[in-house]
Amino acid sequence: MTKEEIYNALDEVFQEVFDDDEIHVNESTTADDIEDWDSLEHINLVVAVENKFGIKFNMNEVTTMKNVGEMVDIILERQQ
Repeated sequence: MTKEEIYNALDEVFQEVFDDDEIHVNESTTADDIEDWDSLEHINLVVAVENKFGIKFNMNEVTTMKNVGEMVDIILERQQ
């Protein structure tokens, strides 16, 4: 997958998890940018992303990701 394809797929995941079809993520999107993104929804989001891409984030990655761009970098790395 290309970065663009990953961002498009993440849009779908975020829209589903947060029940908001208006969400479109980019590399700098953080929890501060999405109203309902709290710690519980973060876990739901991580699980949904893992399921979508067939990967597993390790605990360090989950706790240190600063934005969606870092998530995309990990997804790209796992696909290689």
